[in-house]
Amino acid sequence: MPLLALRNVEAYYGPVLAIQGVSLDVPEASIVTLLGSNGAGKSTVLKSISGFVEPRKGTITFAGHSLVGREPDAIVALGLAHVPEGREVFPLLTVRENLQMGAYTRRDRDQMRADLAQMYAWFPILRERAEQPAQGLSGGEQQMLAIARALMARPKLLLLDEPSLGLSPRLVSEIFAIIRRISTEAGTTILLVEQNAHKALEVADYGYVIEVGHIVMKGSARELAAKPDIREFYLGVKEPGARTARRWKRTKLWR
Repeated sequence: MPLLALRNVEAYYGPVLAIQGVSLDVPEASIVTLLGSNGAGKSTVLKSISGFVEPRKGTITFAGHSLVGREPDAIVALGLAHVPEGREVFPLLTVRENLQMGAYTRRDRDQMRADLAQMYAWFPILRERAEQPAQGLSGGEQQMLAIARALMARPKLLLLDEPSLGLSPRLVSEIFAIIRRISTEAGTTILLVEQNAHKALEVADYGYVIEVGHIVMKGSARELAAKPDIREFYLGVKEPGARTARRWKRTKLWR
């Protein structure tokens, strides 16, 4: 049984249908990536899981618990943490205070101190900036802080929304090296939303592709990376004889 399972999830923003019939599985101790273009519904899937958007239809089950209808803080308490697009650190709090806020649901103070030391080991720049306000950090440093803050909750599942957005190629490589390290060293399960398909498929075990609110393709990361449509439209590899109009037909073809 997967750690996280979505079945036929449908969600709206007001009267606007954002995702429809979304089903996916995230096995324990895996990295699963959700790929798609801007506006495809990737962030809505994550927000539906973490309680910021309430689905109108479908089921979301995490570690044997239904998440539909639960408040976000209750979902965090079950062992799920969400790093949203745009980082959303607390700008006037110091780096250390931001990290402590990530552990606000915990009461095991000795282990919290040990976890704080672990965050500084994984993200050495955060130790150097510990007493500085978060608003003074660079974009890459804020992204590291957002991930570390989420990990301070000791989540079973980490939701990452566009962690490479707006970062330089060097920092993108650093962030993805950290994602792999979190998975291998801490055993944390990760659901990764990402437009950088190259990097996402490098670290992921399995992937899904979402277009206009529908899951249109799924498979192992290796299988997806080998598919002509993925190679052309997400990896930028032009296949010999590929049809330039394929993009506008693919949703219908893949269903």
